[in-house]
Amino acid sequence: MASVCFGVDIGGTAIKMGCFDDAGKLISKWEIPTRKENNGEQILPDVVEAIYGKLDELSLDKNHVIGVGIGVPGPVFADGTVNRCVNLGWDVFNVADRVKELMNMPDLSVKVANDANVAALGEMYKGSGEGYKNIVMVTLGTGVGGGIILDGKILAGTSGAAGEIGHMPVEPTEEVSCSCGKKGCLEQYASATGIVNMAKIQMGDRAKNISAKDVIDLAKAGEEDALAVIERLGIYLGRALASVACVVNPQAFVIGGGVSKAGHFLIDYIEKNFVTNVFRPCKDVKFVLASLGNDAGIYGAAALILI
Repeated sequence: MASVCFGVDIGGTAIKMGCFDDAGKLISKWEIPTRKENNGEQILPDVVEAIYGKLDELSLDKNHVIGVGIGVPGPVFADGTVNRCVNLGWDVFNVADRVKELMNMPDLSVKVANDANVAALGEMYKGSGEGYKNIVMVTLGTGVGGGIILDGKILAGTSGAAGEIGHMPVEPTEEVSCSCGKKGCLEQYASATGIVNMAKIQMGDRAKNISAKDVIDLAKAGEEDALAVIERLGIYLGRALASVACVVNPQAFVIGGGVSKAGHFLIDYIEKNFVTNVFRPCKDVKFVLASLGNDAGIYGAAALILI
């Protein structure tokens, strides 16, 4: 084995790690816990220790490592400086430089990017976006995340916050605040949390202990109020993605996250409203379901080094 790279996806509870060969083939994947005490000071030392442990396991030394790619849950500047990762306890510091220091490899290629952007890159590299160079990944989970890939590269924006489509304003009459402090964000309607909140309004007492999956299952079964919730989600998300398409003109939207397990039932509602609202020259877009699941982050992190 001539050379390897590592893809690291740092989450709030676990750090997913992958070792890849220089062709992007996954050799090994594993997880370690995210130790967030003392403002997350042990996170990167743990990552480096895990890398060295894997090298020992593979009978390699650090000179076989061509690079380390890292996805983090927060905005990242082009030089590898994170602009605060609240979920990890991190303030502003250069992650790339710190990893080089810990590995005692000042010339090592270390690339750092936002985790949603890294997941989008992973789907383009080895997932449902393979074969495309211009995609937007939409992650429908507890919140709504996004990542934009243009000409095969992450679009990060000036402060690393490009692609945060969950906080696009879509409903000016909303009176409840989003987690970001604004009102009427896409996340309030298109996330798992948003589905539950809309169901509670639409269904009243029947939605007392309901989950997003319950709502989707009821909608699939034809329950009228649940269908109204999914229709509303489709309207907001379809319109939002039509606006995104006008700006970046992607070849494909890759839909991932827990809510995407609803499959093409959900895609149909989104695409219907997208087609109704999109600017005609931007309408030829594929809607596909993400295929890498929880591995998208490690593949994307590796791709930061390999492409």
